[in-house]
Amino acid sequence: MICLIQRVTQGQVDIAGETVGKIRSGLVVLTGFQPQDTMETVQKMTHKLLHYRLFADDNDKMNLNVQQVNGELLLVPQFTLAADTRSGLRPSFSRSMPPQQAEPLFDDFVAAVTQAYQAPQTGRFGADMQVSLTNNGPVTFWLEV
Repeated sequence: MICLIQRVTQGQVDIAGETVGKIRSGLVVLTGFQPQDTMETVQKMTHKLLHYRLFADDNDKMNLNVQQVNGELLLVPQFTLAADTRSGLRPSFSRSMPPQQAEPLFDDFVAAVTQAYQAPQTGRFGADMQVSLTNNGPVTFWLEV
């Protein structure tokens, strides 16, 4: 499981001109699954995401997590994160989990985040989404478990 997390001042997902997810200050989390991922992987990533310290404390050090700053979350499924780009000039998706297996895991991820912290905003699995955000910092991290 891969999460590309970005600390933002705002984030939004639109589908066919309709806003389906929108947050203010918090994290936009692009999420990709690989064939070996399981519910255990989802649980580990949920913990890591909610406890990863990337918000500034009073001394301007990255010591606070999204929960400590009462930040919002926008979870966006993105299968291209697991693409194999090591050779050639076209990505291979052989390392991406097939959609019929990945969609339930994305739903499990949303449920796990909701149970552990608060209901996130989300994109829509398999949709042609337009994602916009204002990266704060910029601060972007690649998380894997």
